[in-house]
Amino acid sequence: MHQSKNIFFCLCMLILSFLQVGCSKDWSSDIHPQKWNKVAEEKLDQILNRKLNGKIAKNVILFLGDGMGISTVTAGRIRKGQLKNNNGEEEITYMESLPHVALSKTYNIDAQTADSAGTATAYLTGVKTRFGAIGVDGRAFDCPTSLKSKTESILKWAHFAGKSTGIVTTTRITHASPAATYSNSFDRDMESFDGINFKQEHLDQGCKDIAAQLIEENSFINLIFAGGRKKFLSSNHTDYGSKLKGDRIDGRNLIEEWHEKMKKQNLKHKFLWNISDFNNLKSGQYSHILGLLNFDHMDYETDRINKIPIEEPSIIDMTAKAIEILSTNPNGFFLMVEGGKIDHGHHSSNAQLALNDFVVFDEAVGQALHLTSSEDTLMIVTADHSHVFTMGGYSIRGNSILGINLNHVSNVSGLNLTYTSLLYGNGPGGIKPESVRQTNLTNLKTEHKSYIQESAIYLKSETHGGEDVAIYASGPMSFLFDGTVEQNYIAHVMAYSACIGPYNKTKYSNCHKKRGVIVRSFSTKLSKSKLNLFYFCVAMWFQKYF
Repeated sequence: MHQSKNIFFCLCMLILSFLQVGCSKDWSSDIHPQKWNKVAEEKLDQILNRKLNGKIAKNVILFLGDGMGISTVTAGRIRKGQLKNNNGEEEITYMESLPHVALSKTYNIDAQTADSAGTATAYLTGVKTRFGAIGVDGRAFDCPTSLKSKTESILKWAHFAGKSTGIVTTTRITHASPAATYSNSFDRDMESFDGINFKQEHLDQGCKDIAAQLIEENSFINLIFAGGRKKFLSSNHTDYGSKLKGDRIDGRNLIEEWHEKMKKQNLKHKFLWNISDFNNLKSGQYSHILGLLNFDHMDYETDRINKIPIEEPSIIDMTAKAIEILSTNPNGFFLMVEGGKIDHGHHSSNAQLALNDFVVFDEAVGQALHLTSSEDTLMIVTADHSHVFTMGGYSIRGNSILGINLNHVSNVSGLNLTYTSLLYGNGPGGIKPESVRQTNLTNLKTEHKSYIQESAIYLKSETHGGEDVAIYASGPMSFLFDGTVEQNYIAHVMAYSACIGPYNKTKYSNCHKKRGVIVRSFSTKLSKSKLNLFYFCVAMWFQKYF
């Protein structure tokens, strides 16, 4: 009886497999070698005719996909293609269309697998540091040592160079990644004076919570679109548009303090907390904008678009508006855009939430490419770290990336049960004795927005992954991204591209001169010895004059 059930089940799965193939897009042209030869020849031609840009960057845009490891990029690419009713594997994302690529080593100085704070310090300030530390070097481990170990970020270098500055994130503005653009703290959890993570003793030692640092020391930032109002309001203050109270125990309303500070400096400014105010923003209206668009983190894209009416702008809209507003500065701008909810989705082992946020993050990259020019804008897309997120199972072409695994070998596990292509090494979907699955999964279940992918190890929150992540880049000096690099190198390339910070005219006078050298032979008939002599003369000339 048991054997007949298994045969019946396998027959059903075989039929389902054929149905799935029938539903995928036609890929019959892929069987011909001419197609793949043409694809390769076109890529060769594109790269051989590529012109390297050695100009000084006017603008720098850093896109940070939090937790966006390479497996996320691959699965996200397929998800994006399938949302267009294509197979998905052949999709080309905007970030992957950028011409220069490198790999980034993400470890912290004290951690093999990093967190978002230590990594943000690396790619924003150019210095690697400890796990959990923001804007301080490796000598900081408590409040007194952190005061002596502060680092400066690319955002501040841009500001000192006369550029406008902005931050867009789908997390709280005081969260680890955005906080590293402006704050210095040995502990990422010191987001507000809450009496738990940041206490009176820290204040007495001379430290400030992250929200206070933003308002007191970094009000020069021209534009912020983010979440996190609760870190700026005390337990005595009711949130804008809700009945919720803030986290602070010091009685301060930092939003009002920001408003008063702007007034005293006679600066045109705007605080906004809702989508109506956001939609009404126009370029040139204000020199300083503080947009805190959620009490806590902003919504997942999956949830945002299903609210009626929609309560928050998308990361696409925030990116476009930020560029529009910051572009009015003739000296240029620095903008960081973080897709922070990719990371949150992965921590919940919810691949659909993570991948849907990846899709809109990539669309934000596309919007930025449309609104700027690679002639004067360095654009970088990277991640701070990866996740223990895997994609496998020999899935057939066009298989639903969120669905059960259908393949040419076996569609069931050793326990004769269906399983998904997307899994996590650990997380909420891990194996527990009382919840070992004994029934089959279906696409109806696995494609639901609340489905939690299965994991080998049970943890309440899935962890980061320790492998390298990709760096995609275009624009001035983007060719400096090549090979495998330390993550802190990213900040140095951004600074060098724009000749700011440690590479400004005062500190490094040759930045505007040393923009890369391309040596081409003048004649294909030149002998090898003549070419060697030519290269030697060029090298001696640069050594003498530069």
